[in-house]
Amino acid sequence: MTRYAHRARRTVRATGAGAAVLLLLSACSSSSDSDTSAASGSSASPKLSGTVTVFAAASLQESFTTLGKQFEKEHPGTKVTFSFGGSDTLAANITGGAPADVFAAASPKTMAIVTDAKDVAGTPSTFVRNQLQIATLPGNPDKISSLKDLTKSGLKVVLCDKTVPCGAAADKALTAAGLKVTPVSYEQDVKGALTKVELKEADAAVVYRTDVKAAGDKAEGVGFPEAADAINDYPIALLKDAPNPDTAKAFIELVRSAEGRRVLTEAGFLKP
Repeated sequence: MTRYAHRARRTVRATGAGAAVLLLLSACSSSSDSDTSAASGSSASPKLSGTVTVFAAASLQESFTTLGKQFEKEHPGTKVTFSFGGSDTLAANITGGAPADVFAAASPKTMAIVTDAKDVAGTPSTFVRNQLQIATLPGNPDKISSLKDLTKSGLKVVLCDKTVPCGAAADKALTAAGLKVTPVSYEQDVKGALTKVELKEADAAVVYRTDVKAAGDKAEGVGFPEAADAINDYPIALLKDAPNPDTAKAFIELVRSAEGRRVLTEAGFLKP
């Protein structure tokens, strides 16, 4: 065999070995890229699961219940549970250690109870606003047309307690009008005040217009100009010790989304 033939065979063997190495490196690289891509895709859209516990102002009951059902439908394997009530009571429960993921308050003042206790993760954000109305009996038999009419002798009026947002707003509106109303009772949340009218235990109550709308034909709403000076901002926040933070964040995103805003505005809430 000539020297040229030996050299040619060595060249072929070297070329074949190099090609094999290149193929192996290419395969490893592809596998690594695939694994990285899969991992990246997994972290970008984790599957949501578990229960989200939401503490929310009583006036949010109808709209949040609707959004909760929608969230569960969009994310099989999740469950949204609610605790509705006066924002001050809910805030006290949270600072007292009650387990919850999300807090939606009816005023910045009640949200501040939780933020001051450093029980909030991040910064609360306003997602809707709400305005007062006078809820009367169906057909408005007492011909109530203004806040001043609530001072009529013999008229049974119910107000929210001044410690809750609807009561604080009502007090602000009455003060702006220079009026003093002596209610037959102070209720701990807006639903309690409205229920008195629905059961005909009171002739009128100062509540939110969203609650009057939710009452349907059980009550009639009367607007008044002073309500414009007592509009409540509603903040929402993820709680610091949330048991299920990822799913809770997704629920907050739904509330703040275009769909969430549609549900809330249909309930009578104002845009932030």
